[in-house]
Amino acid sequence: MMSREYILTPDWPQLPHQFGALVTLRTGGVSHAPYDDGSGSSGFNLADHVGDHIEQVMQNRATLTQLLPAQPQWLSQVHGVKVLNFDEQQENLIADACMTTQPDVVCAVLTADCLPVLLCDPKNRVVAAVHAGWRGLADGVLENTILTMQTAGANPATIFAWLGPAIGPATFEVGTEVRDRFIDDDKSAMNAFKTNPAHPDKFYADIFQLAKMRLRRVGVHQIAGGTHCTVSEPEKFYSYRRDGRTGRMATLIWIKR
Repeated sequence: MMSREYILTPDWPQLPHQFGALVTLRTGGVSHAPYDDGSGSSGFNLADHVGDHIEQVMQNRATLTQLLPAQPQWLSQVHGVKVLNFDEQQENLIADACMTTQPDVVCAVLTADCLPVLLCDPKNRVVAAVHAGWRGLADGVLENTILTMQTAGANPATIFAWLGPAIGPATFEVGTEVRDRFIDDDKSAMNAFKTNPAHPDKFYADIFQLAKMRLRRVGVHQIAGGTHCTVSEPEKFYSYRRDGRTGRMATLIWIKR
């Protein structure tokens, strides 16, 4: 059985007991460098598309499944806005978000700097997991997920959101084109960007703030998380921005039976 010290339990006080949620760390698995834990010990990479040995990835996934009611539905993420409804049969898992109303179906996304977002509606028993890199965030992956949840009976007023580990506002440097994408959509997004004094054409983006703004715009106001920076916590998290070739963590949610 996988040790609980190798996972992060979301600091999500609103999460009712009928839901389960967790985030894996980079520690505790069998992957070798550069997918290790950063200290020379083996790591817990869960992505099968980053160059890691597939046998080690499958072993890590099997270990994770011991903590879950079922094997996760692993998406092929493409930085898009497609949302899969796992209440329906899905043959093609190319998407960046997924949702379900069924117990023991595990929604999961993989990240290593992009923002993972968990959503749940306790009143209507709907959950979702979202992979929100800046492109997907700008293009509306959160809004699409809320809309898909609504088709399953969810209500934005009773949805809780949790923002998982992602590249933090002190390390997420972006260019003018990224800043303009958000500001062109919402002028108030300007508040989520700070100019880099050393490079006036570069900005530090607060992806947590940007996600909160978009969630609130569609009626989701009960938001927690957004406290962990993947880049600045190398002992816990993989980071593509920091390391380049690296592994991925999983962020997962499910309805308990």
